[in-house]
Amino acid sequence: MARPIWNGTLSFGLLHIPVAVMSGQRSVDLHFRMLDARNKKPVRYERVNADTGREVPWKDIVKAYEYRKGSYVVLEPQDIKSAAPESHETIDLETFVDATAIGPEYFEKPYYLIPGKRAEKGYVLLRQTLEKTGRIGIGRVVIRTREHLCAVIPRGKALLMNLLRYPAEVIAPEEFPLPATAQRVSRNELAMAEKLVESLSGEWKPDDFRDEFRERLQKVIDQRLKNKKTVDLETEHEAPEEKATNVVDFVSLLKQSLADNKRTPATKSAAKKPAAKKSSRKAAGRRKAS
Repeated sequence: MARPIWNGTLSFGLLHIPVAVMSGQRSVDLHFRMLDARNKKPVRYERVNADTGREVPWKDIVKAYEYRKGSYVVLEPQDIKSAAPESHETIDLETFVDATAIGPEYFEKPYYLIPGKRAEKGYVLLRQTLEKTGRIGIGRVVIRTREHLCAVIPRGKALLMNLLRYPAEVIAPEEFPLPATAQRVSRNELAMAEKLVESLSGEWKPDDFRDEFRERLQKVIDQRLKNKKTVDLETEHEAPEEKATNVVDFVSLLKQSLADNKRTPATKSAAKKPAAKKSSRKAAGRRKAS
């Protein structure tokens, strides 16, 4: 089985459900390497200084934003770190909306949420609640240092988390020269078009659709492999799964969440305050002992 993107917590109100985030898609594209046609050796990408033509080592590379052609604002590592979100292992559901309220243009990439050990009850509770209410959860998640908007959707026995595009990333249809009215469409044309659509209609069967270009190209590759020229790929070891051991009284947590009238989970900073006080007492004790 594939490795999880990360192991963390799905939270809403005061409920926290340990989950593993697994990719909901797989790449079936054929990947190619560029070779030198003269000796069939791999062609490397190198970091080259545009002025001197010399290769630049990673330690001498900095990130910069080009605000005007040829003009840059250089960012230090601490600048990027300070802008990064604090929560890296929590999916914080902030609100719940009607399942049909979000247009397809906002959906970007699917992930499956897999419940951790002893977290099945909370997982099923959320899934059944979303199914019964016809709603989906909207929140934020951090994947590879970037914060994303996301939707948590019941999908059969699973909870599907789909990354959403922010409004600034979506182009409105009004920006394109689209026909404003249907005055030129006659009743006869519309009736004939409806009959054609009806005659071609059927059930959605995903397995009926194949990437025929990839299949044809794969046959060419298989034919070429008869010359015994193969490349061995290194395999990666799977990371051990984290174990969740928390046992939760869901009824009391739900009652407390409703009483507090909060839709968002408590912040991590608030949750860490008692630990901070404890550590300060320990430090004071060490100073006295010395």
